[in-house]
Amino acid sequence: MGQLLKWSPTIVTTLQTAEIFNIRGIQVDCIITEGHEEVVQSNIMFIPAGNHSISQAALTHLITQAYPAVNIITDELNYADYECFVDKINMVIYNNHKKIYPISSGFSKWKPVDDFFELLTPANNLNFKGLTNTQRNKYITI
Repeated sequence: MGQLLKWSPTIVTTLQTAEIFNIRGIQVDCIITEGHEEVVQSNIMFIPAGNHSISQAALTHLITQAYPAVNIITDELNYADYECFVDKINMVIYNNHKKIYPISSGFSKWKPVDDFFELLTPANNLNFKGLTNTQRNKYITI
């Protein structure tokens, strides 16, 4: 997370995580919440989740603010929360020591030789270059 914070990102989080960030001296920009909560930091925007998940509310906010990309750090990963946003914003999801790229057609990424890839969901008509299929849905860069 330290490398991501060097870019001075906009930080959108939950109230519980905002409290942890505050203890560590990390400024939070937005909190996804059901109501206005009292927080220690100032100048925080509150974003109501409404009928959406926390992830969906955060992504909707970022898209309406014209953010082109987002890095998401999460302990709980529900693919359904991200599926409808794949074509609207570039995402990288960090979950359980994995770096996940939700993608649609035309994805391109430079990676070093012998880097491991795994498709987490089935892909239709998959075409690829620079990868060797090692087993079902698992690839290594060449």
